[in-house]
Amino acid sequence: MTRREIAIDYFKQGYNCSQAVLLAFQDLTGLTTEQTALVASSFGGGMGKLREVCGAVSGMFMAIGLIKGYKDPTDFDSKAEHYKRIQELAAKFKAQNGSIICRELLSGEFSGRAPVSSSEISSSTPPSKRTAEYYKKRPCGEFVGDAAEILEAYLKI
Repeated sequence: MTRREIAIDYFKQGYNCSQAVLLAFQDLTGLTTEQTALVASSFGGGMGKLREVCGAVSGMFMAIGLIKGYKDPTDFDSKAEHYKRIQELAAKFKAQNGSIICRELLSGEFSGRAPVSSSEISSSTPPSKRTAEYYKKRPCGEFVGDAAEILEAYLKI
């Protein structure tokens, strides 16, 4: 299976977008499934359903941070190099989907995908149950797959 397929499969199991992408790279991050799910749990729904940065993008950023990030706060060259990576990955995702912002992606305005109704994506409603209907309406699985595919290509694995 490709990382794209693995990430989409995790998403279809009920993991949020961020968890699904990070789990697809678990073999490279050194985290257990439980650790991976916990560390990425706050980033689904565009950061706790705030509809800010897409969870799939956040998962991609967490994965690259664990794989190629910097540790020394005084190593400004490594920090700059890492931030350049993040910006490059964000640009690739945005070029493919029109935005890295959850609410914009779900609106369909930039991605060309069918919009999700505003009542369904409101931050004040509880997370939706994962049903066949949910997966039909949401483009999120595709965004998860895109993020995993972009990172896999970037890492050349």
